[in-house]
Amino acid sequence: MAETDKWKKPTKAAKATQVAFEFEQATARHIHSLAAQSGLTPSSQIRKMIGLSFSPPKRPRLTVSLSVEDYAILGKKYGLDATATLDIRKRIMLELMTE
Repeated sequence: MAETDKWKKPTKAAKATQVAFEFEQATARHIHSLAAQSGLTPSSQIRKMIGLSFSPPKRPRLTVSLSVEDYAILGKKYGLDATATLDIRKRIMLELMTE
């Protein structure tokens, strides 16, 4: 591989920049709703709406940040030790799937 070819891919990737938009709550909620109905991320939904290419998520995920204190509260709630984070995560998944 030529030395210049080695740097073409990283240069191309470096040109993409993330753009953030601040909308009224109703507009943001509408975009989130459309994304959920279409099985897309909000980012992919925006790309679709403005006529850019997009791809559906490979592994749709939902995330939440949990602190040490959160694990302590959830451990108590589920009758588990706060350090049993994997078991707590499993219990959260079960709870969310039955809601």
